[in-house]
Amino acid sequence: MERILVIGGGGYVGTELISYLIKKNNFVYCVDKFIYEKNSFIKKSKKVNILKYNIADSSFYKNIPTDISSVIILAGLVGDPITKKYPELSHQINYLAIKKIINFYKKLKVKLIFVSTCSNYGFLENKIANEKTSLNPKSLYAKQKVKIEKYILSLRKKTKFSPTILRFSTAFGVSARPRFDLTINEFVLHAVTKKKLQIYDHETWRPYCHLLDFAKVIQKCIEADRKKINYQIFNVGDYKNNYQKIEIAKLIKKHIPSFEYEIVKTKNDPRNYVVNFDKIKKKLGIKNFVSVEAGIVEMIKYLQKKKNTKNLFKFGNYNIKTL
Repeated sequence: MERILVIGGGGYVGTELISYLIKKNNFVYCVDKFIYEKNSFIKKSKKVNILKYNIADSSFYKNIPTDISSVIILAGLVGDPITKKYPELSHQINYLAIKKIINFYKKLKVKLIFVSTCSNYGFLENKIANEKTSLNPKSLYAKQKVKIEKYILSLRKKTKFSPTILRFSTAFGVSARPRFDLTINEFVLHAVTKKKLQIYDHETWRPYCHLLDFAKVIQKCIEADRKKINYQIFNVGDYKNNYQKIEIAKLIKKHIPSFEYEIVKTKNDPRNYVVNFDKIKKKLGIKNFVSVEAGIVEMIKYLQKKKNTKNLFKFGNYNIKTL
């Protein structure tokens, strides 16, 4: 049984990741301050120890677990809107606190998996991004991710740990801790509950990836030979899941014919990127990613079973409730 530390494990991705890791017979320490809501959505288990700490607080380091084989860093203010809303706090958590965690674990013989983002590619025109493509972050969120990536790579041959950088696509899928500020989830929620939606920046491209596939990739990294993933960067997703927003709306309408959408012609979003995922398939042998359409169907079924969907609109990463 591996002992895994998940920093930021109480969120949308982390909650489902921990559930998956437990099923794979890992013991998990989950560190989270639960800044968006006071309560955890993580299922109670003898294989999980939840530690409620603020990673920006020095007291965290008096209790930080060291009897582990892998550290997974999910923590941070996630997404462009909230980092824009809380820029100082974002700097403290997404950069300074994460860097401090890296500095702590670089002295130990552990795997460290840093979850970054494909948003680092920013804007690409007539080009498909791979891991060697120049980064062009447009948001504060992505800029801080890039700074941490560069810091990790600067430590090569100077440390004991084995770091891996995972650039996640935009997430979708059902989670015990929901998020409905993400494109696919948000679109489906509107389609099921309001039957209509306004779409901004309808032609922008993004790669999308299901939560379960994120969990599978992280488990693969935990199991992988260190030499295979040491100081490696992987885009996480599947080429078939690169979509324009308008195409996602059309897929939803295929399954909910009464759904109507209106295109609002704007260019508010400076990001636009299509991503290649050959490296992760070749190096880690990961295949059969959940398709966007399958994720849409899954979300429709989930929402149709809900008696009260009004309260789901509050589930996002826009407001901090506790620190």
